[in-house]
Amino acid sequence: MGNFTTLIKNRRSTRKFTEELLSPEQVELILKAALMSPASKRSNPWQFVVVEDKEMLKKLAACKKNGSSFLEGCALAVVVLANVMESDVWIEDTAVASIYMQLQAEDLGLGSCWCQIRNRQTEDDMDSSQYVRNLFNIPYQLEVLSIIGFGYKDQARKPFDESHLQWEKIHLGTFKMPGENENAVK
Repeated sequence: MGNFTTLIKNRRSTRKFTEELLSPEQVELILKAALMSPASKRSNPWQFVVVEDKEMLKKLAACKKNGSSFLEGCALAVVVLANVMESDVWIEDTAVASIYMQLQAEDLGLGSCWCQIRNRQTEDDMDSSQYVRNLFNIPYQLEVLSIIGFGYKDQARKPFDESHLQWEKIHLGTFKMPGENENAVK
């Protein structure tokens, strides 16, 4: 494992994957990362559906109007769910679990991409969450946040260019609008 700074600079969304399958050990490490992610009050409201079947990946690729077609070409997709009856911060908890999986994948030299499901629609204007729920027989109390696609990267991407960091979004001590007089008293 490299250092964390290198890991986050190199983790870029991958939407094109090779045909190579992941090993069971790689899949296990990705899932362990999700299960070790922090959750509010350690409620662990998340659940995960692991998909490797090519026909099901093709169906998942139609889960929303735009931005989901890459799922057809990935080796693994993980549908990220949460029981809304167990936590009022299920969105936050599942988002953290999602990024833990993505960072683990990057550490393994794999690519990944987030596919937002919550509050999205299919090409036929069906709720994307309901579409995914129907595919996997997911009960009503579980909400679908996202689907994370994983696989071997088909093309290399440059690390994040730090010259694009938006330092103006950092506020020291108090919030200040751009150009606001730093000596002004509110």
